Amino acid sequence: MAGRRAVLAVGRRPGRTPVTRRRDLPLARKSAAGLLCAATGAGAQFLVVLVVTRSLAPAHAGAFFAATALCLMLAGIIRLDTGNGLVYFLAGAPREPEPAGRPVLLVALAPVTALSLVIAAAVAVFGHRLAPVIGVPASVWPVLAAALPAVAIADVLIAATRGLGSMRPTLFLTGVAQPLGQVALLSTGLLAGAPVPVLTAAWALPALPVGAVAARWLRGRTPTVHWGRFWRYTAPRSAAAAIQAVFQRLDIVIVAALAGPAPAAVYTAATRFKVVGQLAGQGLAQAVQPGLVRALARGDLGRARELYQTATMWLVMVTWPVWLGYAALAPWLLQIFGASYSRGTSVALVLSATMMVASACGMVDVLLIASGHTTASLVNAACAVAVTIVLDVLLVPVHGALGAALGWSGGVLLKNLLPLVQISRRYGLRPFGRHSMAAFGLRVAA
Repeated sequence: MAGRRAVLAVGRRPGRTPVTRRRDLPLARKSAAGLLCAATGAGAQFLVVLVVTRSLAPAHAGAFFAATALCLMLAGIIRLDTGNGLVYFLAGAPREPEPAGRPVLLVALAPVTALSLVIAAAVAVFGHRLAPVIGVPASVWPVLAAALPAVAIADVLIAATRGLGSMRPTLFLTGVAQPLGQVALLSTGLLAGAPVPVLTAAWALPALPVGAVAARWLRGRTPTVHWGRFWRYTAPRSAAAAIQAVFQRLDIVIVAALAGPAPAAVYTAATRFKVVGQLAGQGLAQAVQPGLVRALARGDLGRARELYQTATMWLVMVTWPVWLGYAALAPWLLQIFGASYSRGTSVALVLSATMMVASACGMVDVLLIASGHTTASLVNAACAVAVTIVLDVLLVPVHGALGAALGWSGGVLLKNLLPLVQISRRYGLRPFGRHSMAAFGLRVAA
């Protein structure tokens, strides 16, 4: 039955318009919005790296990148994955109030706010002691402490808007306002000759208005939920999200600590293109995740399979040309950051090959989480981080940025292949199949 419902142009008589299901139209629009958000965010992040590398010496650029990576890593831990928890409950839960329930935003944000304040205080008091180890100047740590609560809470609020079925706040806030605000403020600071602490503050500042606008949009739109029910689902995933946050950013910090800020700048520039694939996957995940939650909650494996295979094909079509082009043009592309950054060509080759494999696996971790297997996702993420850390410690002192790329590659491959095997065995879901061609046959109504 699911095969008949798939939107395929194959096998239809010439001259006939393919039939498009109504429920695929919102998915297509939301996926397009997610991809537009991803493209804007990737472009803005690329501009951030470009203006910093062209304006600062590699050592100062590396210190800035290590500081922002550390901020994002800590914010990812602080969030406790409440964003995914909110999407799960807002997309799948009934809208009527639960007896003795609390507002879901209060249930989600109270622990996040408390944890953010505790970690911010620790960073402000003790962070300067890590300055010689990580290469982040002592004067930057108070800025990181002030930025952490704003960055973490803004991300949670934006995720909640997607749980209500709208991609517009994410598209406008995360895809346009925040990244372009960062570019504008950083450019102004660099032109004025601002030091690294001021540049770090300029990078973090847009989170404040973004979070305020998201909170305003959510006002009066969210239901109530029991504390226990929300955190029974979210708590196992909180640890997995913390591990994932470490996995995404730790490589830059390790390079800065073991090889120095200048190699960290080269590594950041060479791997900046991975944001294209990551944000494309994130954009599709943001659009597809609520539908996957509903399909799996109903036990509709046919619909879940269709969403997964179609989204995987979209992801491959969008990202593979980017990776192939980057691998071929890396020696010339990296020179736009400066002549010294062409040393990152080998990093670019490892990155391209790894991301092509990851794209072909599709949104395996999203699917695993949507099916309720948060503990399995936690174990997978822990294994990936362990492999990355071991490889980085072994390879970075000898090979510098290339060693970090190889360590990251080992972790990424493990992080994608483990859940791929798990969802295949448990549900018979695979990234490619009869629904893959729907990516070519889908027609979006005007």
